[in-house]
Formats: sequence, structure tokens, C-alpha cells
Amino acid sequence: MSLQLYFAPGACSFVPHVLLELSGAEFEPSMVKLHKGEQNSADYKAINPRGQVPVLVHGGQPVTQILAIVLHLDQLFPKLGFLPTEPMARARALSTLAWMNNTVHPTFTHIFMPQKFSDQPEVQAALKPYNTQLFRGMLGELQALVQGAENQGQAWLSGERLGALDAYSLTLARWGTIAGIAASEHPVLWRFVEKVAADPAVSRVIARERLQLNMAPQT
Repeated sequence: MSLQLYFAPGACSFVPHVLLELSGAEFEPSMVKLHKGEQNSADYKAINPRGQVPVLVHGGQPVTQILAIVLHLDQLFPKLGFLPTEPMARARALSTLAWMNNTVHPTFTHIFMPQKFSDQPEVQAALKPYNTQLFRGMLGELQALVQGAENQGQAWLSGERLGALDAYSLTLARWGTIAGIAASEHPVLWRFVEKVAADPAVSRVIARERLQLNMAPQT
């Protein structure tokens, strides 16, 4: 099995990066330095013409987009429980994963890269605080999901095994601190994030990507 993951440190590519590390399979992690524009190089666009991360290359075939990659890895390693198998539990997990990817994630992009949505400086300046408030509320929703899982006796968001939702939760919570949302605003979520980060496979990914979990200014 030939597996290669193109990732950017701290990006949403953290999710499949964690799943691959959890799998125990051999894979080649290939860093893409977004700040240097490597995603726009001719070589990279030959793999993904959209110039985005992540890209999973399996047997020479590229797979793009988080949802597709997660589903592919779940099928490659069905015994690892990256997603639930029971139909309703699986549907709920996919619903949460889609919400993280198509709603929470783009909201942060409006904060971190407002230039993608307007070329007017005054509009860019307005986008940041407005979307920060939206993102704060979404982290509150995520905290409620964590609390609900704990109330049901689940160790992780999808059930008994650490998977895609847990890795994405860590990413989104970390992004919140980049946006200036203190970890203390969502204590249940952050206790959970620290538990995710303590998993040996996740710790290896954090070390490889050289991530600081809480990016809020230290006082």
C-alpha cells in the first residue's frame, strides 16, 4: 500500500494526518509550506489543480477534500473505527464532520484570510470581528457536542475510538485561540482537546507539525 499525505502544519490536513498515524500504516508525510506559496507551484498543482491541502495519494491516485479523504481512510482501515459503522451513528458523525468542514472551517477563513472574500480593506476589517463572534458561538456548539458525548459515556465524539471528529475538534479549538478566543471560554472543550492531544499518535503528529496547542498570547 503506497500512501502519501500532503499537509500544511496546523491546517485541516491535521485530520487525515492523525488518522494515518493512528492506522500504523507506512505513509510519506510531505509538508507544503503555504506561507511560501508552495501550493501554487506547478509541481503541486499537477497533483491538485486547486492548490489546496490536504491531498492523499494512494497508489499514485490523488484524493482531495477532507470528507473524501476521511471516508477513504475509514474504508481502508475499517477495524480502526475512524467513523461509526452503525447507520444512524454514522449519519450523525458525518453530519458533524460536514458541519465542521463546510460551516465552522470557512468561518475561520473569513477571520484569518478576509482578503479571500473582499478586496476592500474596510470590508476585510469588518469581516474579522463579525466572524470571530460567529466562530465563538460555533465553538460553543462544539463544546455542547463534547459534553453530550461525555454524558452518554462516550470516550470520543464518535464513540469508543478516537477518530476524525476528535482530530478536527482539536484543529478548530486551536484556531479559536489564533482568533483571540481564550481557551478558558470553553473549558469542557479544551479539557477534551488536551485529552486528544495526549494520545500517542496525535502527539507524534503535533511534534511533526511543530504545533503549539494554545496560540493565545500568554500573559
